[in-house]
Amino acid sequence: MSKGTILVADDDRGIRTVLDQALGRVGYQVRSAGTAAALWRWVSDGEGDLVITDVVMPDENGLDLLPRIKKLRPDLPIIVMSAQNTLLTAVKATERGAYEYLPKPFDIRQLINVVDRALSLPKLPRAAVVEPEGEKLPLIGRSSAMQDIYRILARLMATDLTVMIAGESGTGKELVARALHDYGKRKGGPFVAVNMAAIPRELIESELFGHEKGAFTGATTRSAGRFEQAEAGTLFLDEIGDMPLEAQTRLLRVLQQGEYTTVGGRVPLKTDVRIIAATNRDLRQLINQGLFREDLFYRLNVVPIRLPPLRERSEDIPDLVRHFLSRAVEEGLPSKTIAPDAMDYLKRYRWPGNVRELENLVRRLTALYSEEVIDLTIVENELAEPLPSQSRTEPESDESLNSAVERHLSRYFEAHGGKLPPAGLYDRVLREIERPLISLSLGATRGNQIRAAQLLGLNRNTLRKKIRDLEIPVIRGLK
Repeated sequence: MSKGTILVADDDRGIRTVLDQALGRVGYQVRSAGTAAALWRWVSDGEGDLVITDVVMPDENGLDLLPRIKKLRPDLPIIVMSAQNTLLTAVKATERGAYEYLPKPFDIRQLINVVDRALSLPKLPRAAVVEPEGEKLPLIGRSSAMQDIYRILARLMATDLTVMIAGESGTGKELVARALHDYGKRKGGPFVAVNMAAIPRELIESELFGHEKGAFTGATTRSAGRFEQAEAGTLFLDEIGDMPLEAQTRLLRVLQQGEYTTVGGRVPLKTDVRIIAATNRDLRQLINQGLFREDLFYRLNVVPIRLPPLRERSEDIPDLVRHFLSRAVEEGLPSKTIAPDAMDYLKRYRWPGNVRELENLVRRLTALYSEEVIDLTIVENELAEPLPSQSRTEPESDESLNSAVERHLSRYFEAHGGKLPPAGLYDRVLREIERPLISLSLGATRGNQIRAAQLLGLNRNTLRKKIRDLEIPVIRGLK
């Protein structure tokens, strides 16, 4: 007995044959065609229980056909498959009513599972969403890791769910947050980003929630906070792990009750914002250390998204390089190409600074070198860190870095007879660590501040300011 009829549209005869055989073996009847017109004719005649369609076909783009199908038969599940494995393809497929999006190549067992699931669930029509304008890609990459992220993002676009983005520095956490906003239902509202690590701890509550006139010394006028600025839009809280506990408590109340009070204010203010948080730290470890509230973590971690480091998706590097080269030309820099052996080197490099490091390298190559083709020698000279096979092993140590730092810091507390040390401990300790770290980095790069900034993962201007503030001597003649 047939489990149902599947309508397949793909201009590739081989794919049609594979799907026909695979779906037939598990009990489905299959009708397949190589054009969108044939698919539309079958749908118009009321045939089929489910549609599987490609995007690029000789007579019409499959995505353009979706709205007509959903208008005529809103309960008909549609699975979109495509070799155009970009975030926009996934978003458009979801926005136009697709039940699922599968990037090619896909596992046939995965497809069968999706078909079974689609036909077993209640068929509910999906609300139409206005299509985003333009074709500028917010995220780049066709690797399987990025495809998983695209599918998650596409499903989240029409929701207000709170999202927690985890990933190393430079992996593109803010780009993901912006994509969720720009292609979501709040795209007409503001997108407000705030970096917790960049704000003095004593000012974070005022920065987030605003303050009233006279709330503290220097508060000469009322000031709107980031929540007020992001009303009806999205608030992106970057480096959430650096938020002080007091501010965490106030943020938890916002998430629980949908209201807050300004610093110095007494009247609760209602708020309507979508929260997206991001971190490059292990929040569960911070919870165990008493530095992050567990209840806040669960409020923020409704939908967790892990961004892979660039070394885990090295197959995306050529696409990323081409994208950054193109952007450089748009900014007035000369056109360049990367030699094949140099591209292979880039794919094998570890990229401690992730996509941000790659982007900075491409900008540097286009700006500093006159050669039209960037060869392997140039790339090797520009990348300070050697490949894993060439790198030296780390020196062995009898104790971990954490233990050594903890032992050093304990002297601050032991030296005061059980009393707390003077205020300003955080800045003093940070200065102790930053000065030798920057000095060693400058020494390792022979005073080259561009390479030292790359090694540290800092902006070059930030490094210059730290060198000046910390009074670190530099080698003359190098920048």
